[in-house]
Amino acid sequence: MIELERLLRSQGFGSRADCRALIRSGSVSVAGQPCADPFARFEAEGLRFAVDGVAWLYRRFAYLALHKPAGHECSQRPLHHPSVYSLLPDPLIKRGVQAVGRLDEDTTGLLLLTDDGQFIHRLSSPKKAVPKVYEVTTRHVVDASQMGALLSGVVLHDDPEPVTALDCTLLGERCLRLTVTQGRYHLVKRMLAAAGNRVEALHRTSIGGFSLPASLEVGRWMWLEAAELALLAADKGGSF
Repeated sequence: MIELERLLRSQGFGSRADCRALIRSGSVSVAGQPCADPFARFEAEGLRFAVDGVAWLYRRFAYLALHKPAGHECSQRPLHHPSVYSLLPDPLIKRGVQAVGRLDEDTTGLLLLTDDGQFIHRLSSPKKAVPKVYEVTTRHVVDASQMGALLSGVVLHDDPEPVTALDCTLLGERCLRLTVTQGRYHLVKRMLAAAGNRVEALHRTSIGGFSLPASLEVGRWMWLEAAELALLAADKGGSF
């Protein structure tokens, strides 16, 4: 059991004073019933509540998928472009969700966000080798030698160890699907450059066993439920 004021704080609705003020103003309902008592106690798991008419479900951790648009930075302090966090409702920002790895400002596609540090580690750690799939549009026609280089390994200027694509499929003369297991800075762009080509557009379609849903519009986000989390864990034989 948890006091309503503490529950709201855990879900990103502000400080203790903010949450008490929200409740006492009549802005909060629980299971469809108004509640003006900050100290009323409820079973948190599965609890549905509303703040200013917006419905929420209590979640111990927030797991999100965002269809990242171009021209957005994966930073809470962007320098030149809007932040991806500006696409989220304020309570999610206040509860501290973070991007699971970053996409460049001009890269689009699947971006995961959470406030679960262990989840971030499991998906980001190089030791976990979680596959990430990108659709790559190139400046020049992709030839057999470039495909072979990506699959056999290319050497980047800052690392003598070759970096190898897990898979590489030609989708068109200037388009390919590339699967990598690392998350290094500008990795795909640098791999294509090392292979003798250049990336013109980059779109991430999947992480682990979870693919960006076709129904999730650009700039929109969704909760990840048990089924989606199971897909993310499928390639590692684990669970979240």
